[in-house]
Amino acid sequence: MALDPRYKAVGFDMDGTFMNTEIDYVKLYNVIFDELVEMGVPENAITRTGGSKAELESGIRWLIANGRREDALSLQNRVSGRSTMVEMEYADRSRPFNGATEAVKMLREKGYRTGILTKGGHAYAEFILKRSNVLGLFDAIVARDDFPEEEAKPSPKAMVNLGHVLGVRPEEILFIGDSRGDWLTARDSGAGFYGVLTGGYGIDDWRAADPNIRVIDGVASLLKMIE
Repeated sequence: MALDPRYKAVGFDMDGTFMNTEIDYVKLYNVIFDELVEMGVPENAITRTGGSKAELESGIRWLIANGRREDALSLQNRVSGRSTMVEMEYADRSRPFNGATEAVKMLREKGYRTGILTKGGHAYAEFILKRSNVLGLFDAIVARDDFPEEEAKPSPKAMVNLGHVLGVRPEEILFIGDSRGDWLTARDSGAGFYGVLTGGYGIDDWRAADPNIRVIDGVASLLKMIE
């Protein structure tokens, strides 16, 4: 099974897809809430949604209503910085999944552009990729803090941004990911998508999301598809 000839680039989610990483996701889930509480926002004024845009906006509304517009304007940067701190806690334990590096090298040898599209912070992404000596394998990194929050995955705009940096259209990208958010980003932007089993989703999860999703064991499986 070869890759569709329409693809000129292959993009990868990072955590759970290209890189085997360890992150305290409970702490990451609570980043916005914890930051708002430390800033003095009453808990009953915060819309608890586990780190979504609605939770952030509830804090912004309270800060503005209480005369703290400057704090409201800085909130997104504060939250992003706090998220990066959580991501970095166990960053030294990260490593590429077996065969992933070899697959990306072969893709590049065949002329494909390659990129990382992640909801992780840019500093975190660069750190773990550089630490594993694979940073140079990617033509682009598009991270959480490179563009406005509303353009992060699962927004299709995230794929548009990756395509812009890579110099291709979204529909010319094959995206590899391990979560529903990765799939939605690809689907809604017109990019191709393969789901992997190395991260948060198992085969039953993928089938429940959409039985037509092509599922592969991991990034290393691409080695059998590259002609």
